Formats: sequence, structure tokens, C-alpha cells
Amino acid sequence: MRYAFAFLLLLHGLIHLMGFAKAFKYAEISQLTQPISKSLGVFWLLAAVLFTVATALFLLQKDVWWMLAAPALLLSQYLVISSWQDAKFGSIANVLVLIAVILGYSGWSYYKQYEREVNAGLKEAHGVPTSLLTEADLQPLPAPVQQYLRYAGAVGKPKVQHFKVVFKGQIRKNEQSEWMPFTSEQHNFMEPATRLFFMDATMKHLPVAGFHSFKNGEAFMDIRLLSLFKVQYQSGKEMGIAETVTFFNDMCCMAPATLIDKRIQWLETDGNKVKASFTNNGIKIEAWLYFNEQGQLMDFVSEDRFASSDDGQMLRIPWSTPLKNYTNLQGYILPGYAETIYHYPEGNLCYGTFSLVDVSYN
Repeated sequence: MRYAFAFLLLLHGLIHLMGFAKAFKYAEISQLTQPISKSLGVFWLLAAVLFTVATALFLLQKDVWWMLAAPALLLSQYLVISSWQDAKFGSIANVLVLIAVILGYSGWSYYKQYEREVNAGLKEAHGVPTSLLTEADLQPLPAPVQQYLRYAGAVGKPKVQHFKVVFKGQIRKNEQSEWMPFTSEQHNFMEPATRLFFMDATMKHLPVAGFHSFKNGEAFMDIRLLSLFKVQYQSGKEMGIAETVTFFNDMCCMAPATLIDKRIQWLETDGNKVKASFTNNGIKIEAWLYFNEQGQLMDFVSEDRFASSDDGQMLRIPWSTPLKNYTNLQGYILPGYAETIYHYPEGNLCYGTFSLVDVSYN
């Protein structure tokens, strides 16, 4: 569908060269029976150029392609009206381009909402002094957690105030739903606790965008078809608790250096598993962290996360994120693959798989 639209956009643009050729008498264009002045011929050429560049940007997956397609569309329709008898069928192509421009703008605008939030967080985090993580910082932690931080390569590197993670994977609502491939980008800020997550997915060949926002205990999830139509929206107290669990999970899995945070209490150690609580802005959640002998975090299990039922209720369901495929990325040893699983009484539901693409700190 993407390439078909690109072909339409390019072909529609190139057809405008006929008006330019007619005006400057470069060729006999029998399809255009009405005279075209040289001044209008320049506009026919300009429309062709704008459509062609817009096509290139579209194929390069640049979100700003519509910024050139929109003026090209307006100019094209003006030219069609000026030569209506010969060019009226160009309006059909312009209607199709108009629909695509509206969708392009919607996707760009929706992402900009996420981007503005990220930029505000980066501005607030800019200039916060960061010291190095030392062995002395690890001493209050349980032995398995200390080993994990050493294994991850966090010791001797700057303490983490902010981190960005890029994933690719697939997600679904339930076992009856089709898997939707996605790419995602997120920014986490430690103070105040903030997680901003943006996802681009595909459902039945149609684009779906999702924005998760968590700010110091308040959260919402907004999923939109074509970046326009809301297909799922959740907020409220339960969402704030659930995203507090997710925020702590991100700390454990993607930013081990943050596990020296004073909001964490280490409650219990049983062999290679450790129970911890994380308290932020009056919300307290708990989780078990499971390690192996090598020092790798293998699973994160919490009973404080919520899932939405078919009737819209938020139910507290045990939740886990088994991890594997540890890899060296940016000098840190991190899990390259994770699953997100709800443990329902009738059976487990794996509703997401995440492959780590990139991570950066501070």
C-alpha cells in the first residue's frame, strides 16, 4: 500500500510536466487543448517538483513529507480548475493525496505531542550533576543485585538520571488477536519519575500509534488508529499504579545503575531471588527479581500491575517479564529480549515481545 501510494504521488506529479511543456512549447500535448500561459507553466513545473520531492521524503519515511505535498496539492487543484475541461480528472488524484496528507499530518502532530513532553523532560534534566557509580554505592544492596550491577558493567560509569530505549517487537490484546509488529521509543527520567513511551504499530496493514505517559504517579495510555481515531484510552488510579510497576521494571531491566535509588527498599533475599518495593509519590509497588548464578536478571514478577478486562474493568493480575539474550550495548551488558506476560487464573497470556535495538544514558 505504501509503495502504491508513492507511485500515485510520483505519477501525479510527473503528469504536471505536461502543462509546463505545453506552456513553453517544448512538446505538442494533444491532451491539453486549452492554451496555457508561461506564468501558469511555471506553476505546473513547481507542482511537479513539489510532488516529486514529497514522494522522495515519503519513501525515506520522513514524517514531514506532507509539508510539501500539501502546497503541491493546493497548487495542483488550482491548475486543474484553470484547465478544468482537460484536467478535471486530476481532482480524483488530489482527493486521494488530500486523505494521505491529513493522515500524514495526524501522525506527525501526534508524535509531536510526545516529542514536546520529552523535550520538556530533557530541559529539566539538563545540567543535573552526575557522579560515577562506585563499589561503595553497591554496599547497601543485596548480594545478587550487587552482582547484577557488576555484570551489567554499571560500576565505574556515570549514575543514571535519564535513559532512552528503542525496541522492536510485536504486541496483541489477547490470544484471539493477531500479533501487531511495532517499533517503539521511550524516555525515562528519574526525577521526577517520568516514563514517555511512543509506539508505531501495524494492525491489518493499517498504522496504529500509541502514547503512554507516566508522570510521578499519574498515567494515561492513548492508542489511535491512523493517529486519529482512539481505539483504546485508559487513565486513573489503577493506571498510575500499573505504570509505576512498569517504571520500576524499566529501571531493573534497562538501567541497572538506577537500582541504588533511595525509593527502593530491599525486603527479602532467598538465594538468587530478591523481593523489592518501590515507592513514589505515595504509590508503593512490590516485585520479585530472579537472578541466575552468572549475575543476569532472568525475570521480574509483580502482583501490583493491572490489566483491562473485556468489559473495561481494571483487574490486578500477576505480571512478569522473562529476559534473555544478554548483549553488549553502549558498554553495558543488557537483556536483548523480553516478553510481557499476564498470569491469569485460566492460563498465561504473552501479549508482547520486545527486542532491544538501542539504549543511551544521560
